[in-house]
Amino acid sequence: MVLEKLGGSLREALRKIAGASYVDESLIKEIVRDIQRALIQADANVQLALSITRELQRRALEDKPPPGMSPREHVVRIIYEELVKILGSSREIPIQKQRILLVGLYGQGKTTTAGKLAKFFQKKGLSVGLIAADVHRPAAYDQLKQLAEQINASFYGDPSAKDATKIAKAGVKALESIDVIIVDSSGRHALEPDLVKEIESVAKAVLADERLLVIDATVGQQAGPQAKAFHDAVGITGVIVTKLDGTAKGGGALSAVAEVKAPIVFIGVGEKVDDLEKFEPPRFISRLLGMGDLETLLERAQEAIDAQKAEALTKKIMAGKFTLHEMYEQIEVLTDMGPMRKLAAMIPGVGSKMKDSDMEDTQARLRRFKIIMDSMTDEEMKDPKTVKSSRVQRIARGAGVAPRDVKELLRNYETSRKAIKGFAGNRKMRKQMLQQLEASGVSLDEGG
Repeated sequence: MVLEKLGGSLREALRKIAGASYVDESLIKEIVRDIQRALIQADANVQLALSITRELQRRALEDKPPPGMSPREHVVRIIYEELVKILGSSREIPIQKQRILLVGLYGQGKTTTAGKLAKFFQKKGLSVGLIAADVHRPAAYDQLKQLAEQINASFYGDPSAKDATKIAKAGVKALESIDVIIVDSSGRHALEPDLVKEIESVAKAVLADERLLVIDATVGQQAGPQAKAFHDAVGITGVIVTKLDGTAKGGGALSAVAEVKAPIVFIGVGEKVDDLEKFEPPRFISRLLGMGDLETLLERAQEAIDAQKAEALTKKIMAGKFTLHEMYEQIEVLTDMGPMRKLAAMIPGVGSKMKDSDMEDTQARLRRFKIIMDSMTDEEMKDPKTVKSSRVQRIARGAGVAPRDVKELLRNYETSRKAIKGFAGNRKMRKQMLQQLEASGVSLDEGG
């Protein structure tokens, strides 16, 4: 999870509030000290941490809870609101035809981010082209070309050329029919005059609508001065903070960038091409505090799920039809949405309670179930009752698992089948679900 240590410390502070018999000044001061310590350990600026927690303490002691809200809920809401303030405002990159220039120093993750950004726009239904305009790092051309091939994006580059502006200009012309053109530019160890001149020239050549600074979260509080220097030099329109999945300095990077009023537009939360998220402070803090993030979860579901397949599967289940084929499709939908650990963090009250080992076990069990079903015949998938002792042995050998694993799958299937049969037989509940689905644009009829 993003900034796991900070999130764990903040959730522990909230647990103290939940477990207290009543909220008094002593408890509030203890919570404030815990939050100060958590922020400083996450590399947030000390003065910023003190300022935020002083305001948190003032509000918690002086503000009266609104009608209908308990003192505990009131304090939790204040903590949430004050933490959101640390991260400043954000802005959205429009989902439209545009040209984007990525800038940044060496080793910040520009090229990898170019691939992630391309994938993001592809999911929104836009065609994307990548231009390799980093003429100083020898491996940049090959890396970007491989990323383009991996996600099936258009690509332009010239490994023998040394003029970034000419490459960018030729790339834009070659990819003029593409909706979103993303240009990967050169980096340096520091923001030197020749780098500024090159970035300005490339931005002018491609008529860049967006100039996005890519910055590594591991630089911590130094992210602030870097963002300011680039902003002053080339007028960046947004920041992408990378490597937020495993750094103790992530809090420092996010808060430092926010301080210089450079809007963070995306965050990198993993190594895979899909591990890029829109940055929205309220959602981010919700997940840190274990409150979940259902909006991001729904967005991820919409991106991962094929609408026609989902509708067909829904019709079958609404009609009470549920074989192992339908169970297989359900598992595919769930696993396509990403690691269980990330999904659980987005569900209110779940991510903070489930242990990592439990989530890993669930993920492994789902993978095992798919492998077992891949070893079954069509007849067995349609009618699991035919799977008796000898077939259990054969399926287990084919899947490379123990017979008990096959029996576990069958037990899980039977439990799900009974639940779905009960739902399909409940006419009132079924009618309500049909109305909700039709209101959301899914075409179903009462006859199934």
